[in-house]
Amino acid sequence: MAAKSGQAYKSAVINSLRRFRDRYFPYTDKVIKDGIPPVNDAAEPCQPGYLDNLPVDVQFLIMTFLSPADICRLGATSRYWRAMVRDPLLWRYFLFRDMPYWTSIDHLTMPQMDAPVIHEDESLEDREEGSDKGLELKFDYMSEYLKGCPSCRQQWLPSRPAYEVVTSFLQSLVPSPEPRYAMFGPGMEELDVSLVTRLLHYPDVLPISGISHRQINGVGSGISYIFNKQHKFNILTLYSTFRAEREQARMQQQSIGSKLFISEGLDETGCPVYSPAPQVQQVCQVVDGFIYVANAEPGRGDNTSEAAHIRAVLSSGRVTSTRPLLVLSCIAREDPETARNQASHRTPCVDMAKRLKLPKMANPWMVQDVVAESLAGLLDGISWLLKCSGVKL
Repeated sequence: MAAKSGQAYKSAVINSLRRFRDRYFPYTDKVIKDGIPPVNDAAEPCQPGYLDNLPVDVQFLIMTFLSPADICRLGATSRYWRAMVRDPLLWRYFLFRDMPYWTSIDHLTMPQMDAPVIHEDESLEDREEGSDKGLELKFDYMSEYLKGCPSCRQQWLPSRPAYEVVTSFLQSLVPSPEPRYAMFGPGMEELDVSLVTRLLHYPDVLPISGISHRQINGVGSGISYIFNKQHKFNILTLYSTFRAEREQARMQQQSIGSKLFISEGLDETGCPVYSPAPQVQQVCQVVDGFIYVANAEPGRGDNTSEAAHIRAVLSSGRVTSTRPLLVLSCIAREDPETARNQASHRTPCVDMAKRLKLPKMANPWMVQDVVAESLAGLLDGISWLLKCSGVKL
């Protein structure tokens, strides 16, 4: 089914590009013979290049091998390519093709998945090159792709002014409160490799600064880590039940009830409603943000209860919508044989955001792919979390 859908997208893109070229750039249909381009006349304002004369399906094939930045640079080479690379059907194809391989997404870059579907006749037919008439009626898939793709976000991130660098250095000399985060979620307990254990025994990634001896109603004590050799932060781990029960449930691949939450029944839409247990309520009153460890292995996860648990935690304690939520979308280990097809061995981060209903939440959030065994991707998520807490990195 996925292969047929991908083939349909390709056909739609090629047909759209072909119709647009035939309508506004008919001179590109002329074949270059013996290496001599066709003679320019009044009807042809400029001579087509060799790449312009290739069949549309070949041009599309070439674009599928280019990075988004290279496609944008291609669009800057001529009027012809500027028009061709702006086809919304083209970027819709790239968006749905590449989203399963993105390693992170957040509340600012999440693509609008409920966008209206563009049909073939609505792509470039109503717009002549150089004119934006009618574009306001169409969904900008190109912008959605460029803002959501992690490589594009990093590449086009504006550089910091010099005065901000100096200010950040001076602020680093002034002691600041150590931000505290509550970490919970089934990914801490269900995976074959314990993320918490790896954090404790992987100082090359996150060195440990200290372990607090104060516990909150028996829930656990916080562990302080050092990010980038200078920024301290504390993680308070909240387990849903006792260790023996967790081990038994993991071996039998069964789900167990969480002692962190109290069921309050169902809401008007039939979704479960939870409230944090008293000890969790106390934790939520003092932390600066939350880390939710989700199980991203295929076939795992309870959509309704997970989203309800997150809502319960975010709405408890201090009444604020500014505390960030970092979702670590975890798998136990990376298999080189299956890593080539990411969608088959882990839940894509965009799908994880939808599964947890994060776009409906008011708090800042981010989903980051993480491998528990190597802690790959963890530092990117911690960096985002500290920035949201006001830490100058």
